[in-house]
Amino acid sequence: MNLISEMPREQLLKLEQELSRQYDEWCSRNLKLDMSRGKPASTQLDLTNGILNKLADYFYGRHLDARNYGCLEGIPEGRKFFADLLGLREDRILLGGNSSLNMMYDTIVRHWIFGTHGCTPWGKLPVVKFLCPSPGYDRHFAICEDFGIEMITIPMTPTGPDMDMVESLVATDDSIKGIWCVPLYSNPQGICYSDETVERLASMKVAAPDFRIFWDNAYGIHHIYEECKVKDIFAAIEEAGNPERVYYFFSTSKITFPGSGVALLATGPENYAESKKHMSIQTIGPDKLNQIRTILYLQNPENVHEHMRLLAEKLRPKFDLVLNTLNRELGGTGLAKWFSPKGGYFISLDTLPGCAKETLALAKNAGVAMTGAGSTFPYHHDPADSNIRIAPTYPPLDELKSAIELFCLCVKLASVRHFLEKSAQ
Repeated sequence: MNLISEMPREQLLKLEQELSRQYDEWCSRNLKLDMSRGKPASTQLDLTNGILNKLADYFYGRHLDARNYGCLEGIPEGRKFFADLLGLREDRILLGGNSSLNMMYDTIVRHWIFGTHGCTPWGKLPVVKFLCPSPGYDRHFAICEDFGIEMITIPMTPTGPDMDMVESLVATDDSIKGIWCVPLYSNPQGICYSDETVERLASMKVAAPDFRIFWDNAYGIHHIYEECKVKDIFAAIEEAGNPERVYYFFSTSKITFPGSGVALLATGPENYAESKKHMSIQTIGPDKLNQIRTILYLQNPENVHEHMRLLAEKLRPKFDLVLNTLNRELGGTGLAKWFSPKGGYFISLDTLPGCAKETLALAKNAGVAMTGAGSTFPYHHDPADSNIRIAPTYPPLDELKSAIELFCLCVKLASVRHFLEKSAQ
């Protein structure tokens, strides 16, 4: 397809007619295809079925009866396991249930109700703001909306958030209390933070003494094509003299089973003590039997990396299919641009400005469910109406092939109609 921006109106009309004919043919198939969320497919989950055969040794380690109350911070073997896997200090790790999002929400709640380090509770302040690198993770933004936290959109760059903007804002505004970060294979673009970005986040001057980085390392070992590494954020904040600046989150949701994994929170010593104090009132302890089962199954970091290699073999053909189809159908047309991630769970695509909503509406009408337009921005408002998150992981290959081919047709049709509207003005 030639650049449609250079086509005369008569040619655009003919192209719109042909694309509409193809689109009607797709609609006649009554498809029901799902690319709406980054869920593992059954074939990925099947690789972990062996965990169901692990009968938990409830005296694992011979130090406690895991059937009973107690061990608020999680089983010691589990904390050591994740410390070895992720390069964390085991005495700074709190293990929870299956959801790291739950732990993020609870961390906001504690600051909202109680404050931290003697600072005024956020819920008693007239305004609380968070920096939201965007495109970003919609569930982070939903947490802010739930509390009425004002979100400030920070553009993403190839090396992470726009740090000039971040540093300028946090240095002068003490109502800015935090920033959401997905440092490795960011959702949805698959960007890996550079060493410089990590160092600047760790050392920047902040007006609010209770400013915190919410470091959601959701895809920390989810490599698909090649391994990216991000600088150790805890080493960086220690070196910068800001040991309490970070809350680090991780889970096994996309390693074992999303519905029955293990999540963790790691942080500085004072944050750790505060969090544990409040948690001791909230709960008597996590599901230790599931923690034991998870550790017995995964065993050691080497086994985990081998397991992730097998998962990548399941994911790679899907990412290949999507990226190859995008290149074949949209490459060189000027209608879209996209990132080719090295890992993670998503592919981020930008249509021409003003075309994302129309593209997704066409796809939905033809039977392809995708994440809604604007979802990757605070308040569901993408100022350019261009970003779309593609989630290739869940559909089987034959369904994914149909879904991405139809999606590309929708991009073309929405773009042609966009240029026809402009040419009529």
